[in-house]
Amino acid sequence: MSAETIKENLKEVELRIKAACTRAGRKRDEVTLIAVSKTKPVADMEIAMGEGIKVFGENKVQELTEKYEQLPTDIKWHLIGHLQTNKVKYIVDKAELIHSVDSFKLAEQIQKEAEKKNIVCKILIEVNAAKEESKFGVFEEDVIPLIKEISKLPNVQVCGLMTIAPNVDEAEKNRKYFRKLRQLNVDIKMKNIDNVTMDVLSMGMTGDYEVAIEEGATMVRVGTGIFGERNYSTL
Repeated sequence: MSAETIKENLKEVELRIKAACTRAGRKRDEVTLIAVSKTKPVADMEIAMGEGIKVFGENKVQELTEKYEQLPTDIKWHLIGHLQTNKVKYIVDKAELIHSVDSFKLAEQIQKEAEKKNIVCKILIEVNAAKEESKFGVFEEDVIPLIKEISKLPNVQVCGLMTIAPNVDEAEKNRKYFRKLRQLNVDIKMKNIDNVTMDVLSMGMTGDYEVAIEEGATMVRVGTGIFGERNYSTL
């Protein structure tokens, strides 16, 4: 994709984020835009960086670690794809935030690797809000018991929730899932569990991020809306 198109797309996304914040009575700085760069070349990411983007989301550990070596150290990397336990050691000190923790087994592995490196790894719990069989994530009713378990791990900090809403033809159809996630986040925050902050709600992608912002998202994950369609055949 041409540099001009990426720049134009970023301007458009920024305008939409601002408008959604205004509609919701929120400040623009309450929402972080994560530019989802999976399958996209470093050159495209550098164009986005030139426009002020500093936070990038990757789906695969290998792709994130390769790009990590090529780009400046002030970039913030978020792992948004499913994470296998055997890949944790490669990512734990590179990702500012892991969005996709959905089991205690995975959290334990993160604890083990974070302890080795003497760091605290920040994570989100991935919630399957629509209970889709094709998706990873914890069902709503299992989230609090899982968080209580993970909260006992000293080198892992639960910072909030993430969801991947259904792929729908109208963004409005996902409002109920975003609303549900926000309410769950509020409920957990009120429990004041040690080592759990619940300041982050990662929800909303290219097709529905405006609705997600209206419902309280603090992070939106936009890929296609910035970099264009992904070409998986080149991988």
